[in-house]
Amino acid sequence: MIEPVTTGSTPRRAPTIGQVAGELLLTVGALLLLFVVYEAFWTNLAAGRLQDEAAAELDRRWDDSPVATSEPVPPKVPQLGHAFARVHLPTLGPDATYAVVEGTRNEDLRTGPGHYVDTQMPGEPGNFALAGHRNGSGAVFERLDQLDSCDAVVIETETQWMTYRLLPVEADGPQRRDTAQDCLTPQQVERVTTGDYSHVRGRHITTPDAVEMIAPVPGAAGTPEAPERLVTLTTCHPMYSNAERLIVHAVLTETTAKADGRPAALED
Repeated sequence: MIEPVTTGSTPRRAPTIGQVAGELLLTVGALLLLFVVYEAFWTNLAAGRLQDEAAAELDRRWDDSPVATSEPVPPKVPQLGHAFARVHLPTLGPDATYAVVEGTRNEDLRTGPGHYVDTQMPGEPGNFALAGHRNGSGAVFERLDQLDSCDAVVIETETQWMTYRLLPVEADGPQRRDTAQDCLTPQQVERVTTGDYSHVRGRHITTPDAVEMIAPVPGAAGTPEAPERLVTLTTCHPMYSNAERLIVHAVLTETTAKADGRPAALED
């Protein structure tokens, strides 16, 4: 009688719930890791190329720029997606310089900071408001939370340097006045301590639906007449989340012609 051949193997058991859960967690973890790499690496590389192209285009267009006065001269409104200015954040280092494009669509913000189309242009009375990514796609406003009272935000146009200074981050009280006196004119000190801008802090956190932060007078209802020229920078908060918005407000304190050289704020 021929005996059947045996392999000595045992029947395979079905995976337990714990094993299935473990495999799923490993898979989700791997996918999350790939997403983080994509956000932190690949989108930054792609955005860097777009930013370089926008900056080069500005240099080509600005080669024969005319001389301007020390009075603010707002640039013409460009087409969507086109670069028209640069923003310099000298407190964050010499590399914190970005070409600004018109619009806040996804494709605009992949290039660099984007101008909210319904807000004023640089140098105009009111509020020149910009949005920028805090992580991925260049992360141009990644360190916006490091800006403090009186720090400079310099807007470069074809013919001028416009130096804005952060409003006091203090909400009120004598310290707000003391801080304002460090970098603002006497008239501006009164406006940010007891006048139209007494409620406007230089840096704060708000909700994504607080669109009044980019109004001509930030936080004011309607469309009030704006006695000052502001720049507002907005980005997501906290890092890797869009649950809130980090907002920075600065007021124009000095305008110089580019023919006269770089402003003091970029030489400090």
